[in-house]
Amino acid sequence: MNTTRIPRNLVLAEHQPVAARPLPDPAEDAIYAARVWDLIRADEASHAPAFTTHAAPPPRPLPAPQTPPVHAPVALVAPSAQPIPAWAKTTALLAPTIGGGIAAAGYGLSAAAPGLAAMSQLLWPIAAIAAACPLAGAALIRAVRGRTAETQPQQITQNIHAGLFGRANGTINHR
Repeated sequence: MNTTRIPRNLVLAEHQPVAARPLPDPAEDAIYAARVWDLIRADEASHAPAFTTHAAPPPRPLPAPQTPPVHAPVALVAPSAQPIPAWAKTTALLAPTIGGGIAAAGYGLSAAAPGLAAMSQLLWPIAAIAAACPLAGAALIRAVRGRTAETQPQQITQNIHAGLFGRANGTINHR
C-alpha cells in the first residue's frame, strides 16, 4: 500500500505543499485494470464452493497483457428530425388559449370589482331575510295551531316486550 500521500502530522498537513503526481497513461491504466480483473477471475475460479460435488476446473493460464486497440475518432452524426407527436401540437395550441382566457378573466374581475362589492352589500340583507323566514313561518304555524286545537293532541303509547333470545313484539295503544 502506498502511504506517501498520507501525512504523518495532520495538524501541519494543510500548511505543507502537496507535490502533484503525474496522471497515468490511459493505455497503461486500461492494461492494469484488465490485469486486475483477470486476477480476480482466476482467484474466484480457484475457490470452488464447498457444496458442489464436482471438482472446480483448473485455473486458466493468464493471457499476456495486450495494448488496447486504438480506434479512430467517430464522427458525430446529427440526429434525424423526428415528427412532432399530436399531443404536443395540441398542448402547444392550447397554451396561449388558456393563458388568454385567464388574462380575460382577470381583466373582467378587475372591471367588475365595484359592482361585486355593491352586490355583496346587497346579498347580506337577502341572506338575513332568507334565514329569518323559516323561523317566522314556524312561529306562525305554532301560533295558529295553538288557537285551533282546543283538545289535547292524540297520544300513541307502544309497549315492547322481548325476552333474552325471543322476538320482540308489542302493542300500540291510541288514546
